[in-house]
Amino acid sequence: MRAIDYDAAYPSARSPIFCREVIATSHPLASQAGMAMLMRGGNAVDAAVAAAMALTVVEPTGCGIGGDAFAIVWDGSELHGLNSSGPSPAAWTPDRFAGRDAMPQLGWEAVTVPGAVAAWAKLVHRFGRLQLAEVAAPAVRCARMVISGSS
Repeated sequence: MRAIDYDAAYPSARSPIFCREVIATSHPLASQAGMAMLMRGGNAVDAAVAAAMALTVVEPTGCGIGGDAFAIVWDGSELHGLNSSGPSPAAWTPDRFAGRDAMPQLGWEAVTVPGAVAAWAKLVHRFGRLQLAEVAAPAVRCARMVISGSS
C-alpha cells in the first residue's frame, strides 16, 4: 500500500476507507438502499435489486418498472443467466400474426409486457437471502416521501 502524501498540492480532509462491500449507482439514495440490504445480512443480489427498485423512484426517466432486465449471477459454483425481456401478451398467438412478412415495428402489437419487476422477484426468490418486501422497503420509503412532498 502506498503512503498518503499529505503535503500534496491539493490536500484534503479525506481519508481512505476500505471495506468489503461497495454499492455504486447514479444516485446516493439508491446506493444507500443497496448498502442497507448488505447491512441487514443480504447478499449482492438483494443489494442490486434494492438499488434498482430505488432508482425507479429517484431517477424514473432513467430506470423504470416499464422496462426489461437481464442478469448474470454467479452462485459460487455455477453461472446463471436471466433474460427478463418481457413476453408478448398471452392472447397473442402465432395466428394473430399469420400472413405478415415481419413483426410490427410500431403500435400496440410492437409492445411486450415489461419484465423488470418479474426479474427482481425471481432474482430475490432464487438467489437472495432476504424477503422481497424487505428488499423493496427502501424504494417504498422513497416513494412515500415523493408522494407526500417531504424530504
